[in-house]
Amino acid sequence: MRHPTRSLIIGSALIIGVVGVLIYQGLSNNLVYYITPSELLTKQNITGQSFRLGGQVRPGSVQLNPKIRFLRFVLQDPKASVEVVSHDLPPQMFRAGIGVVVEGTYTGRLFSATNLMVKHSNAYRAPKPGQTPVPDTYVDNSTQ
Repeated sequence: MRHPTRSLIIGSALIIGVVGVLIYQGLSNNLVYYITPSELLTKQNITGQSFRLGGQVRPGSVQLNPKIRFLRFVLQDPKASVEVVSHDLPPQMFRAGIGVVVEGTYTGRLFSATNLMVKHSNAYRAPKPGQTPVPDTYVDNSTQ
């Protein structure tokens, strides 16, 4: 092989390698891995470690005080449940019965969330012909 050809092959391999690493990192950073409440309760030595916990918000368990930015609810799966607290306001789509993933730490009886993500479908359903969409009742209190 001549030197220009060898340099071209080595340069191409380096570029492909760098692009491959960037794609891998981008994909792995965007995946949301989490454990369920029943998996959490079977794990040993997880107290104090930061991780993600996913499940469904138990109906009737949501306690929200927006004035002091306090949220408490029970996150459940079919086998177990864990009490969650957060000192941040939840996303607008948060409600009882919806799937959520929380990120934070577990103290042995209480999960302290630093981040709350709502799981939802990405399917948009347009109103049926002649049907009026439900008006948005969101009130932005941040400007007051």
